[in-house]
Amino acid sequence: MADHGDEATGPEQHSKLADLVDTPPDAPPEPPSQEAHPAAASDAEPLTPDDQLTMARREFAALLGEFRRTAVLVPFDAYGSLWTADQGGVRWICAFSDEEALADFARARGEAEREWTYRTVLGARLLDVMVPMLPGPAGVALDAGSDGGMLFPPVAGIVPDAVAVDLGGTV
Repeated sequence: MADHGDEATGPEQHSKLADLVDTPPDAPPEPPSQEAHPAAASDAEPLTPDDQLTMARREFAALLGEFRRTAVLVPFDAYGSLWTADQGGVRWICAFSDEEALADFARARGEAEREWTYRTVLGARLLDVMVPMLPGPAGVALDAGSDGGMLFPPVAGIVPDAVAVDLGGTV
């Protein structure tokens, strides 16, 4: 895995994620609605593969929407550019949900002692503005290296169509 920097615009910030989102950090999560999972309303009938696929797509769409509306932390590399990593032919912008997730990443890299400068960026800005600025296929890796990490790959519906690899975008 190779690390690359990509320049960011605007001032660096050292704010906590909880200060930047609308939901208080100790607010309980909203329970999923039965409307989002019509097949889950009946416990007696097993879900068909089509129902399972529909549910998975809806769950991912909800996670993507939440990511797009959330300010995440994007660290800078030693050159003052956004931290990215190449894996599987895709350049991934590394973003973190909070300072704890970033600290876990730093510890895993053996770099917990150095100061990590980061910037808060809306997920939508990363996907819609920063990803298209990178050469080749690019996406966002949220909480890289953690058990709860998630990838937002360069495909239609996640990144702009012009850079979506499944539509013949950036290759």
